[in-house]
Amino acid sequence: MQTLSNASRRNFLKVAVAAGGGLFLGFNWTDAEAAAEASAATTAPGVGFNSYLSINPQGIITILSPNPEVGQGIKTAFPIVVAEELDADWKNVIVEQAPLDGKRFERQVAGGSGSIPHSWTRLRKAGATARQMLMEAAAKRWNVPAAECTTSLGVVSHAATNRKLSYGELATEAAQIPVPTDVKLKEPKDFKLIGQTIKNVDNPGIITGKPLFGLDFYREGMLFAMLQRPAFGYTLKSMNDTDIKAMPGIVDVFSFANNVAVVGKSTWQVRKAKEALKIEWTKTDATESTADHNRIFGELLTSTKATVRRKDGDVDAAFKGAAKVVSAEYQCPFLPHSPMEPMNFFAHVRPDGVELVGPTQTPDLARGETAKLLGISPDKVTVQMTRMGGGFGRRLKADYVVEAVQVSKRVNAPVKLIWTREDDMTGGSYRPAVRYRFEAALDAQGNMIGYKLRGASINAGSSTREDNFPAGAVDNLLIDSIDHKSAITTGPWRAPITNFLAFAEQSFLDEVAQAAGKDPVQFRLELLDKAKTKPAGAVKYDVDRMKAVINLAVEKSGWGTKKGPDGRPVAQGFSVYFSHRSYVAQVGEVVMEKDKPVVKKVYAAADCGIIINQSGARQQVTGCIVDGIGHAMFGNMTFKDGVPEQSNFSNYRLIRLNEIPDVDVHFVDNGMEPTGLGEPALPPAGAAVANAIFKASGKRVRNQPFIEDEALKRIL
Repeated sequence: MQTLSNASRRNFLKVAVAAGGGLFLGFNWTDAEAAAEASAATTAPGVGFNSYLSINPQGIITILSPNPEVGQGIKTAFPIVVAEELDADWKNVIVEQAPLDGKRFERQVAGGSGSIPHSWTRLRKAGATARQMLMEAAAKRWNVPAAECTTSLGVVSHAATNRKLSYGELATEAAQIPVPTDVKLKEPKDFKLIGQTIKNVDNPGIITGKPLFGLDFYREGMLFAMLQRPAFGYTLKSMNDTDIKAMPGIVDVFSFANNVAVVGKSTWQVRKAKEALKIEWTKTDATESTADHNRIFGELLTSTKATVRRKDGDVDAAFKGAAKVVSAEYQCPFLPHSPMEPMNFFAHVRPDGVELVGPTQTPDLARGETAKLLGISPDKVTVQMTRMGGGFGRRLKADYVVEAVQVSKRVNAPVKLIWTREDDMTGGSYRPAVRYRFEAALDAQGNMIGYKLRGASINAGSSTREDNFPAGAVDNLLIDSIDHKSAITTGPWRAPITNFLAFAEQSFLDEVAQAAGKDPVQFRLELLDKAKTKPAGAVKYDVDRMKAVINLAVEKSGWGTKKGPDGRPVAQGFSVYFSHRSYVAQVGEVVMEKDKPVVKKVYAAADCGIIINQSGARQQVTGCIVDGIGHAMFGNMTFKDGVPEQSNFSNYRLIRLNEIPDVDVHFVDNGMEPTGLGEPALPPAGAAVANAIFKASGKRVRNQPFIEDEALKRIL
């Protein structure tokens, strides 16, 4: 009979004999987690070494994770880096979320996929510094040179005398050692934790229903609040506040900043009172409809007032002498962020200061906006971060935090502000709506000698990324943009701008490759060779790194050679993009089932430098691809006279479980310092699928959502 390894045995609860004599085996899903074993042994306070870690006499290491956890795995990744350089035993590590503290930490932000690139060296030095202090404490006790000491799994050893001391035994003495100013960091080849598969430290709490998220937070005696916000371009005229105040459990009803707040003793009572509100709004001239936006896009694309973002060579001459010109327009709608956890925040405005608790990607902004609103010093505001049930850029803003503060100040009590799903979807802020116009000039040999791109957007500011590929690979290039200001509020949406621009650019490059009679991958590789050997202007991406992910994706997907069970070539689509310092290439595979295109598989090759946690990294790439495909195919937010026409998942389409393709993730191992990963795999996803749909159906998709594009509307 096959036996379990020691590690496997630990994943089972003790074997027990049931009352009737039967055998009982229980699987423990939370075992092997950081803090799962350590928490029970924490019997004494830890000794602090630096802002990130402390060690108690029992050898339990507490590592603080300062950045917001929005599902990107940073609360696990940060401590892994510290523990690696510390040479800690991961099973003896406890991870805690640090509060906002601008003096001890820098950049406590979850956005732009910048947490790891910013903190990589800082985290390593924190762990290495404590490790050096522990070795010096041991060397002092043993009266030996510190250089002769080594560390492993939370133990300092001296091989010559066969002596060992645990970190717990040395913690108090080590903390008294002068902090070294120069410490040696590990070589990547010596990493023991970094690059392994490590479970998320919050898994036990998530699985067992611990109060980790903002919506879970509760304070005895707090009140609950909900707001009714106007549609875009409307102002408050009147309301039935007297009637609402008479309802059970309602403490107050009042208006501020064009909103109506309902405050009460329970979420149910407040929700029912909000539903009973009768509000009269006044419509202004600023209201817009989706039909207006289509007209506006047409005007913007022909306007002479666009801002030139980049111009190389003589574009007019290139197009005038071209053997062939290819042109196309691509359009995307507004999109809500739709995190699983709607906006919420706790605020308690007191005479001596303000306490804030909740899910925010930008805690310092929440503090700053609160201090500004109340006219107090930021030092009077504390912010405790909870885990977030998604954010995707929505929680970069602090509007919902400020709302909670305003309500708390008005009722002079601690308040938990909660948005409903309808509030979350209709209250802004959205991904900007954009339309792109592309033109490419080809010579007689099928070489792209001219390239033009105009970005026309609504509340996006600059809707182009003028230095991204293929800029630098085309001698004659013009990229400009023009923006329309609207009452509809917008903001960062996962991989801002590139979330749609990549789809448009990479889909258009496939159109150009087809017109040139070239394989789409080879067409891109030729452009990259041109950028490497004869660059046209500045090249602000790494050609070799982009080629590396292309080649890896081609290899793993069997690009151009893969055949299905019927012996026919598999319909594959290609896409590659550089964003947030990382490079990702993808190959999508689509089959026609009952004359409908179905996405079956996506291969992804990513270069984000050193992988800190294989588990977290693969989840990030997979999540990006599912998110990117789902919104490209189904997401659509429309407006009529400033009123959002979608308000919940009953009329806003998300990708469904049976529509999620198999995702095969691969990483380029180049030993470079880690770069962003929370967003870079999303931008290329839509184009990989759209280009595969073209291969499978012969229909070119140029508009999102795909199900509304005229090319596919009849079959989807």
